[in-house]
Amino acid sequence: MFVVNVEGAIRRNEKWLLIRRSEKEEHGGGGLSLVGGKCEIEGDSSDILERTLKREVFEEVGSEITVIKYVNSSSFVTESGINVIDIVFLCHHKSGEPYAKSTEEVDEVIWMTTSEILAHTELPLFLKENIKLAEKILQDNMQVKY
Repeated sequence: MFVVNVEGAIRRNEKWLLIRRSEKEEHGGGGLSLVGGKCEIEGDSSDILERTLKREVFEEVGSEITVIKYVNSSSFVTESGINVIDIVFLCHHKSGEPYAKSTEEVDEVIWMTTSEILAHTELPLFLKENIKLAEKILQDNMQVKY
């Protein structure tokens, strides 16, 4: 089967919240990514994706978020052969200054603009695509309001 992973595209003051994953992490250790994590088995439940994302963001960087909108989903296989479904949500930073709260998972918190992310030569293409999609959702929502 699949591991279900959720990630938050969290934006504040024209910048996106990225983390440098701990070198101890099996998948993507030392790389930059959005904040998130795996869904736990809960039996019958509702809003599992949104609740998991809120929990993971708080556990990893000590911030509270509001989940706004679905951005994208994809699948991949980890280096050890685990099949993962990854779901990205656009999020609003609600409270708590982000920091590397879970040192087992996070080495550093970094805020970057969309243009900095897109120009960064070491970031994976899927991360850049998720940021572009999240940015488009934000832009489309601004146009609707006016």
